[in-house]
Amino acid sequence: MILLLAALLLGADPAAPPPKTPRASRWLEFPGKGPASMDYLAFDPARHQLWLPAGSRGQVFVLDTAANTFRTVEGFPTRTAGDRTRGPSSATVGEGVVYVGNRADSAVCAVDAATLKKRGCVTIPSMPDGVVYVPTTREVWVTTPESNNVTVLSVAKPDAPALAKTVSTDGQPEGYAVDPQAGVFYTNLEDMDRTLAFDVKSRKRIATYSPECGAGGPRGLALDAEHHRLFVACTDGARTLDLAHGGTVTGRLKTGGGVDNIDYDRGAHQLLVASGRDGALVLAAVDDGGGLTEVGTLATGAGARCVVAGDRGAAYVPDARGGRLMVVAPKQ
Repeated sequence: MILLLAALLLGADPAAPPPKTPRASRWLEFPGKGPASMDYLAFDPARHQLWLPAGSRGQVFVLDTAANTFRTVEGFPTRTAGDRTRGPSSATVGEGVVYVGNRADSAVCAVDAATLKKRGCVTIPSMPDGVVYVPTTREVWVTTPESNNVTVLSVAKPDAPALAKTVSTDGQPEGYAVDPQAGVFYTNLEDMDRTLAFDVKSRKRIATYSPECGAGGPRGLALDAEHHRLFVACTDGARTLDLAHGGTVTGRLKTGGGVDNIDYDRGAHQLLVASGRDGALVLAAVDDGGGLTEVGTLATGAGARCVVAGDRGAAYVPDARGGRLMVVAPKQ
């Protein structure tokens, strides 16, 4: 009551949505020319590096986020079918190495994070989609939707990934998130509108949630482990799942279509969602109950459907068709 009266006396509406705050942005051109198809990106906070697999180029671009300069990792096979060229499409940061999944040859390769030299590779039974490092068990979990499972790689030797186990998902896994402290791996079933949780030590499913995305199904995932929230990308927005209360949907965000991978800015308590159809990055505030409220948008590019959070509240959105990267400055 005291807070309510204070708000009224100051002329503020206690139920008003968070104010919209502008964010500055700039564009960086990728090395070379032409489109550079991208899917799963990876940010390395220890080295201030952003890893951007460019499948159609057979390359991985590595951005020094302090200097805004690129280096390039070469030598990844590509495969063209019709008008689409497949190649490296996913990355995850391990212990001194970054693991890159390649849809062209179904390989997952270790790349030295300092020298950018390719190390050992392993070919997995099905085409990799997302790859994510699980420090709890020193493994890389790879979603393989064509075979309805997750392939687990041992990286006890960081530069020599090896096949370890296949975990059935009974559907097409899409997206990932890992809680290292709790030892839980999350993924969606795109074809069933479900979100799954697995114990990484036993590799057993421990929970199934319904994100209520509808016929388009869920896509990417982002985790706020501190507040026990899992954010699920739908094709036209996002949901908040309250993990402390059975995965209840506590937040809904509506955006334009073409949403794929999302990220959560822990410092600003904002969810970052890119709409490829509208060519817009939507910034959504996350309230104490997990509710989602749009607080800003930035123009990106047609088809730009992925975003990753970086240093001190910065964010990055690749415009694959335009061969460039949008860098969103931290919130002032």
